[in-house]
Amino acid sequence: MRVAALYDVHGHLPALEAVLEDVDASGADFVLVGGDFATGPMGAETTDLLRSLGDRVRFIRGNSERELWAPGPEQEGGPPPELVDWTREQLGAERIAFFRSLPERDRVDVAGLGNVLFCHGTPRSDEEIVTELTPDERLREVLAGVEEPVVVCGHTHVQFDRQVGATRLVNAGSVGMPYEDEPGAYWALLGPDVELRRTPFDQDVAAARIGATGYPDEIPTARRAEASEFFEQLARKRA
Repeated sequence: MRVAALYDVHGHLPALEAVLEDVDASGADFVLVGGDFATGPMGAETTDLLRSLGDRVRFIRGNSERELWAPGPEQEGGPPPELVDWTREQLGAERIAFFRSLPERDRVDVAGLGNVLFCHGTPRSDEEIVTELTPDERLREVLAGVEEPVVVCGHTHVQFDRQVGATRLVNAGSVGMPYEDEPGAYWALLGPDVELRRTPFDQDVAAARIGATGYPDEIPTARRAEASEFFEQLARKRA
């Protein structure tokens, strides 16, 4: 079994379309959508495309899907309420009901890796922050009780692959809103090892398509070192 892990698409349909072409060529048996796929400029179309894959796709939900029906207190790094309202209106009740039916985690037996645990933030929270800079001591606490040898997460939009004790912790990156040093859509292919991948696509054409949606926000950008340090500071504030 080989799995294409697509995280944090954030309604970026052009990026998703490009990645799915790569997935088709990769030999992946199915796509694991790791949450935060629907909140963004083309969330309805993104959701519908992923659902159209049928048995070739499995979903877990992310914090941004959950916040559509269970918003937490407004906090630094979170979406402004008006953006959540716009997204909710674009998606409609049926899609949101579908999001509510999704699990927070999934487990897959991947060829060459064994049982892999897929979650959005960490195994214990869809919004907990871990990065390539997170100290091993804190990661051991985050991963306490995890039995799977590999854990795949997202949420912070920066790819990494770390070994913490007996656990390999992988961030698949972000398809639609990566904080990386090169443009593209970032994802991971699992089986028989972990491949961190980048799919290029036409940025100008994508920007024009997104600009036509009336999306009431900008898609943020950052380089990986800047983003990792920002998220680590945010994690310390929330601790």
